[in-house]
Amino acid sequence: MDKLLTLPESSLSPSSIRAKALVFHDEHSRALLEQVERLARSEATVLVTGETGTGKELIARHVHNTSGRRGPFVAVNCGAFSETLIDAELFGHEAGAFTGAVHARAGWFEAANGGTLFLDEIGDLPLALQVKLLRVLQERQVVRLGSRRSVALDVRLVAGTNIDLARAVESQRFRADLYYRLSVAGVALPPLRERPGDILPLAEHFIQFYSGRLSLKDMRLSDAARAALLAYAWPGNIRELENVVHLALIVARDRIIQAADLRLVPLSVQPAAAQPDDTPAPQARRAAAPEPAVPASTDPFARLLGAWEELITRNEPQLYDRLEEALVHSAYNLCRQNQVRTAKALGISRNILRSLLKRHGLIASPAREGGEGGSGESSAEDTAQATTAAGPSRSSPAWAGWREAVVS
Repeated sequence: MDKLLTLPESSLSPSSIRAKALVFHDEHSRALLEQVERLARSEATVLVTGETGTGKELIARHVHNTSGRRGPFVAVNCGAFSETLIDAELFGHEAGAFTGAVHARAGWFEAANGGTLFLDEIGDLPLALQVKLLRVLQERQVVRLGSRRSVALDVRLVAGTNIDLARAVESQRFRADLYYRLSVAGVALPPLRERPGDILPLAEHFIQFYSGRLSLKDMRLSDAARAALLAYAWPGNIRELENVVHLALIVARDRIIQAADLRLVPLSVQPAAAQPDDTPAPQARRAAAPEPAVPASTDPFARLLGAWEELITRNEPQLYDRLEEALVHSAYNLCRQNQVRTAKALGISRNILRSLLKRHGLIASPAREGGEGGSGESSAEDTAQATTAAGPSRSSPAWAGWREAVVS
């Protein structure tokens, strides 16, 4: 029987973009599971890399459950807090450490003492916090904001990211020393399209799960539906598969899910007129044969370089800002105002994208939280969408360095 990993019921959220289940039927998945369980028995820091929706938190939970640690498993999304809040959230604070800190509060590191702390979207961590995280990992102790007393830690760290941290290091958006510290043991979680043997077992799991919630019995996939599931590229990975199955159960008739019930959108075969509204096709869906050489006159990058040279020689005012604004506007419109797809198309994190969208007026900046009237409670996803730091003022001396880090 294939091993199945699922999130605990208490951690499930309808708006979550996390994968809620993992199976290891595909041969690549089975090899991955063996690697994860070998790493789990050590105390090494683990870096889990993979696209959104591939199951990074499930892997982190399995590392914890297999490690024998008796403390709690704590999962924190680094992209869910603004730069001004994440320090206190991770490391804790004393009463009076900052405005509104009425009571002392332990951070997530202390909450995970004796267990495992999973820091998802570690690539979104601000550079200043990366320094502090590195010190915590090296010294195995934490100092709360407003305190001079250190607290000893016994925490195993598992980090997750959907960006290429090596490239982030090259562009000076991520510290090299922290990258080497985190990647002691790396786990590369392949996208669902690269482990097709897992697609049908996952679909069957979600059919069983949602059939119970919808009071359905004996639901099954037709042969055509099975073929359609295997032929699709799953850019949204396991989370997309779950949504597809859920909808199919709602619209299916006679207890059989037909291919038409799946409502799949094969982005790579859309007609040319519809391409501006689609995200770039995944690399796995490109033809296996090498692409023919493109003449310089038709190469979009060659044309773009020529346009840049012309604009530079003409001494266009505010050229950098105008080019940045044009790029952000174009990508956002082509991706149908979908922030996850836009960030992926541009190769940047969602936090950086939101800062750019706010700066160029494509989304509204959230109002500051007011005094004691607010509840201060929100989901991680709501917080991620509402509290992203917008960077220093343009008049600040740190502006030039911040802008270079954002767009590099």
